[in-house]
Amino acid sequence: SALRLVGGQSRCEGRVELEQLGTWGTVCDDSWDLADGDVVCRQLRCGRAVRVHGSAAFGRGNGTILRDEVACEGHEEHLWDCPAELEHDCSHKEDAGVVCSEHQEWRLSGGQDGCAGRVEVFFRGLWNTVCDSSWYQLEPKVLCHSLGCGEPLQHLSFDHTLPGKMLYLCESPQPSLAHCQWTFNKSAPCYQSRAAGVVCNGRGH
Repeated sequence: SALRLVGGQSRCEGRVELEQLGTWGTVCDDSWDLADGDVVCRQLRCGRAVRVHGSAAFGRGNGTILRDEVACEGHEEHLWDCPAELEHDCSHKEDAGVVCSEHQEWRLSGGQDGCAGRVEVFFRGLWNTVCDSSWYQLEPKVLCHSLGCGEPLQHLSFDHTLPGKMLYLCESPQPSLAHCQWTFNKSAPCYQSRAAGVVCNGRGH
């Protein structure tokens, strides 16, 4: 058996899919809760569950619905170790999903639209700022692209006013900043940094 998350912004969020006998299927959201999500996140080395979703929040899957009424206690090693019903009365509009703590998502805040402002990253359940100590050419380029905001026009600086600090270093173009090297709350590389910001040339939605 295998497990994956599909339809999210990173491998640590998405619709829960299981592989059984060579085909992938989904899990129904009946009684889907944080304990179930914790097992999925830990099994995928994605930390713990910060949010669980039903109602096909990450899109509808295909294939068989393999589990219903999943009832993990939270300590199980694999999702398939948890009690569950194999018979179900669900459709894919009830596919279950999860966001794990190691997932990262980004926003630009305080600008005219979603394509300008201070860079903020949601990680381990909190919004954090990004240190400008290694905010060079590639990092803002990767971010603007991943937000669908085009190319970076200018760099901005702000104060750090959120709980944590993230530092990114990209050595080549990547689909998102999570694919670059990153460190979280390591004070030395962020010492005397300001919070990075950027104006991208695209328009926010």
